[in-house]
Amino acid sequence: MTTVYALHENPEWFPPFARAFEAEGVEVVEWLLTDGVLDLDAVPPEGVFWSRISASAHTRDHGLSKDYARSVLAWLEAHGRRTVNGRRVLELEMSKVDQLTALKAAGIATPRTVAAVGRERIVEAARGFAAPFIVKHNQGGKGLGVRKFESHEELAEYVGSSGFEEPQDGITLVQEYIQAAEPFITRAEIVGGQFVYAITADTARGGFQLCPADACAIDPVTGRPIMPPGATIAPEPGQQLFSLREGFDHPVIAQFEDFARRNQLEVCGIEFIETADGRVLTYDVNTNTNYNAAVEAVAPKSAPRELVRYLATLG
Repeated sequence: MTTVYALHENPEWFPPFARAFEAEGVEVVEWLLTDGVLDLDAVPPEGVFWSRISASAHTRDHGLSKDYARSVLAWLEAHGRRTVNGRRVLELEMSKVDQLTALKAAGIATPRTVAAVGRERIVEAARGFAAPFIVKHNQGGKGLGVRKFESHEELAEYVGSSGFEEPQDGITLVQEYIQAAEPFITRAEIVGGQFVYAITADTARGGFQLCPADACAIDPVTGRPIMPPGATIAPEPGQQLFSLREGFDHPVIAQFEDFARRNQLEVCGIEFIETADGRVLTYDVNTNTNYNAAVEAVAPKSAPRELVRYLATLG
């Protein structure tokens, strides 16, 4: 049976996948891309190489992971190895500009967005937006740099302050603020180009930080739930921000499946908002998707096990 090599940088996110590999009887080898040595004259082992490098790796002191992964994936693909979420998808993970332009090219509606390259251009980029509006980091994940502003003056004060949060790649997005019809977003999970299930995330308590992994929810110092940026209600211990969206059947799912296939996105979670003014706007593509334990407990099928079954067919 084929060996799967899991390329990642955060062991805290991996246990649900390790259990799924064990349950399916598929051998997995974890390859942590935090730092290391890559011999370009060596020949890669045989197997399937599944990449789940995150755009937020630098927040865990893994600032080398992005470029290490680029090197490893280039080496693997040059040797003809089967990669899942390979070199092209890594670039998609690292850039919301890349995601939004690809979504728009596929005919999927997205929020109005302007990219400011350099701190000094952010105020200028925001001039075409009526308040309120938000800013976020282009290399995101975990709600990095997401802030809502009620006026242009408030933005100018923030950008000129010592509290300004510098984006990892120097690119800040200014984006229309989306008023949801109900206080939640929906995330569609896709494996092997096929829709698995949809979840909702409570934005009143989850704010802009909507990572579904259990490791994201608790402050390791206090042991208390984290109050995410943008949340309006403090989460309580044991309270679930994520739930299965049962029976979800919407034309956007077919669009997402087609988008995933066109962009070699074999594993992803795509997030969208149904707005108060009747639009469906897609704003984020997660290529290192995590699955929530509470959702998995009630879902009609297990996403990690669907993933392992899919990977096992590729050898």
